[in-house]
Amino acid sequence: MANTLFSITETSNKIASQKTFSITELAEAIDGKIYGLNDFYSKKGFNGIFETLNEAVSGDIVIRHWINGKGVEIAKEKDIACLITLNPTEDAIEKAKEISFPVIVVKKIQFATAFALKWTIENLVPNSKRVVISGTNGKSTTSHMIHHILKNSEYNVFTNTDAESEFNTLIDPMVAKMISEQVIEAQDIDVRSLDYVADIPNKSVFDYVVVEVSEVQGWGEELMKNHALIMSSALNPNVGVVTNVAMDHIGLVNSLDEVYDETSGIVKAINKDAIVLNYDDKRVLNMLEFLNDDVNPFFTSMDEVAISNYNINENNNAVNEDNKVFFSKSKNAIIVKGKSILNFDELPFNSEHFIRNILSSISACLALNLPINNIIEGVKNYKPLDRRFIKLSDEPIIIDDFAHNPDGVKATIRASSTLANDLDKKELYVVFGIRGSRGEELNGLISQAIGEVINELDAENDRKIKLFLSSSIDYVNSLNTVKDFEKAIFTSTLDKNGVEYTHYDNLVDVLKDVYNLANADDVILLIGAQGMDPAESVLTDLGYI
Repeated sequence: MANTLFSITETSNKIASQKTFSITELAEAIDGKIYGLNDFYSKKGFNGIFETLNEAVSGDIVIRHWINGKGVEIAKEKDIACLITLNPTEDAIEKAKEISFPVIVVKKIQFATAFALKWTIENLVPNSKRVVISGTNGKSTTSHMIHHILKNSEYNVFTNTDAESEFNTLIDPMVAKMISEQVIEAQDIDVRSLDYVADIPNKSVFDYVVVEVSEVQGWGEELMKNHALIMSSALNPNVGVVTNVAMDHIGLVNSLDEVYDETSGIVKAINKDAIVLNYDDKRVLNMLEFLNDDVNPFFTSMDEVAISNYNINENNNAVNEDNKVFFSKSKNAIIVKGKSILNFDELPFNSEHFIRNILSSISACLALNLPINNIIEGVKNYKPLDRRFIKLSDEPIIIDDFAHNPDGVKATIRASSTLANDLDKKELYVVFGIRGSRGEELNGLISQAIGEVINELDAENDRKIKLFLSSSIDYVNSLNTVKDFEKAIFTSTLDKNGVEYTHYDNLVDVLKDVYNLANADDVILLIGAQGMDPAESVLTDLGYI
């Protein structure tokens, strides 16, 4: 079989809507080769659940990136249907043959996980409307807000978004597993007593499925090319959202052009209803070149004049004025269909990059034909995800944010400076957790971004931002430890930019010192990913918040 995206998707389509299929059909659909046994192992075959090995039971299919001989033995003991893997290690193949247990080895694990997602959607929640969100920044907040607006409108909604974006990669079967578990829980019968899970009587458990998809994904150091396209196509979405295109995932991709190619998979995958594009990001706007027939584009913007004058798009098609959702600085409000719907003071966020997320969320819900009053009410009572510009304290103001790439870091530091200015605060302390195991290039780019934005803001304001760095060796695990060369590139880049800083090895020490330095009328920004994740709990344990 040809190893192409389109031939595999076409083959998958043939069996994804069937409640059952043979192991041979499955292997063909995911471009895999069967070892050990040319049939499902469990007597009734595949029961309809894609699972992890730890939680699998009889009839489940397990998808794992790697498996060894011991794992194959465990799978047989559990009476699962078959194992699918990318990397059979040690004696996995020999053990599969020895004990006559089926192991499917694939060339690309994403085809297996995409099939699991597609089958689960089409067989367990076929009547749901699907929304897919991607982009370098803001996808978690946007998907979480869309989920909230729909739930607040009393719909049943699934989402894979959580505070740490743990399930947005879709390179394992977790989303298919999560949907299956929640569908099974909603039934009034013992689903395991059915011949096939696809025989469940209630297929209206979810009115909407809102899925966040990583715009760039890899396994190890290898780019999983077309990840966003493959996973979005598997979802067959009604509405897609692209937030922005910026550098992240250095090593997997090394240019904005590569990020553009990967992220544009969302637009390529949308074949009906609508796509929401960030007008202010020219790379996102250029994705109109991939717009499929019958797809209605919505545009979001923070530039009232530019979006108002945008009448003919790149495909020489007239732009629907009703599909422009933007923030008007003159009216200090969000505008939909030419009317103010939410004033600045009514928004759950007051920083520009988060207002962009609100615009995207509103647009997606408009594309789903949700009543405008429902959307307004949902935005007003929205509670942000953890570590998304969350205020932990009032005196001093302590802001906690997850920003972890150059554009996000710049936007968050600017937002903190604006907050300090608006509230007439005296000092702004920035405490940044260096990202471990991310290499020289990404840490260099993040450090460069910090240096640039601090120099820019210092020139604009009387105050000078006080910068502190943490390697957080007292909290990070081995996967996120800051290497000496990563610390060196980070600090040397700041030195080149003439930015003063103080570095701490331990998170608890920097938090103690900065808190004691700050006065009640100052602002402290805690920013960064893994190394800064425990900050709130550390401050709580110290009795500071």
